[in-house]
Amino acid sequence: MSDPPFIVLIDDDDHSAHLLTRMLAAHGAPDIRHFSSAASGKDALTAVLSDPEATWPGLVIVDLKAHSAANQEFVASCTSLLRQKGVPLAIMTPPTDRAGRQALHDAGASAIFFRQAELDAYRREAAAIVSFWARQQCLDAIGM
Repeated sequence: MSDPPFIVLIDDDDHSAHLLTRMLAAHGAPDIRHFSSAASGKDALTAVLSDPEATWPGLVIVDLKAHSAANQEFVASCTSLLRQKGVPLAIMTPPTDRAGRQALHDAGASAIFFRQAELDAYRREAAAIVSFWARQQCLDAIGM
């Protein structure tokens, strides 16, 4: 039997990661595995996705704040491996215009979600992430 599903969260702000993890769990997300840097997240993803016996993440969420292009650089560096394995990648970013969203999609992001300052908006965004994760799951993961 395989391990239970999980989501990888790569977030270089521990407080932000804790809040997002709590919000995702409140909306029914599976286990969240948090990595505090782009390097540690990429190393962990490379290791787990290189093991055909391992359970792969159902979603990778990236919310890097080190510099303005950190999310886009991470996506560009990992997109081929994630696509090859069929693992969707979502980006958390400050609200941005269409060109900013398109640049992230062009780099390889499967979905873009916005960081929200207002609590109810943040809850809705977390619910949307869990819904996105659920829609991405393989049918055999739910007994089909």
